[in-house]
Amino acid sequence: MKKFSTKAPETNTHTRCVIFDCDGTLVDNETLCNQALVNVFNRFGASLQLDDCLKFFQGGKLADILVQTRERAGIKVPIDVLEPLYREECRKLFEQGLYPIPGVPELLRNLCEMGCEMCIASNAPISKIKHTLNLTGLLPYFEGKMFSGFEANSWKPEPDILHFAAMNMGIKLEECVFVDDTVKGVEAGINADIRTFHFAARPGSEKIRHPCVKTIASMPELLEYIE
Repeated sequence: MKKFSTKAPETNTHTRCVIFDCDGTLVDNETLCNQALVNVFNRFGASLQLDDCLKFFQGGKLADILVQTRERAGIKVPIDVLEPLYREECRKLFEQGLYPIPGVPELLRNLCEMGCEMCIASNAPISKIKHTLNLTGLLPYFEGKMFSGFEANSWKPEPDILHFAAMNMGIKLEECVFVDDTVKGVEAGINADIRTFHFAARPGSEKIRHPCVKTIASMPELLEYIE
């Protein structure tokens, strides 16, 4: 992980909005996404293994993930061929069995009862976000409050998607917190100077030490920091 300023962001004890990543933070689909990589690349003669894909996975823009995986796999299939195949494979795997991250439904209910706003800032297209939330029963919490890197024309680890989400919610960034499970997502939070929670439940999750960042091992832990 690259070096960042060690200056902590301005703190505000009252949190008006929680900005969530989606994949791997609200919905438990990262294993399925990486299995989709394995299935698609191995069609073209690669010999990827799920554990290896999970080990290398750090989030980010899908095109970059496909390029990096293609380099590791040693194949030369164009990205514009791989991307639609990958998205279709994800869709099939999600419909076979996709669930919320444990504790997420309870967390969202509690945040609603507290009157705390919630939204999503994801690198994924809105259509994918809606599909995964609908399959897991979480869509009602985020209707009209889903923001994509494709709308902002900028993807994590750049901070623009977080500024875009806060702006559309009508809430100052310093009154928001951000939750993400990936290194690149956390980098986006650091780059935006927003209080960031690294959801590190996956075995082998990279430890991130920075004044902006607090690590949580379960989603309900977030409530301990929301006032």
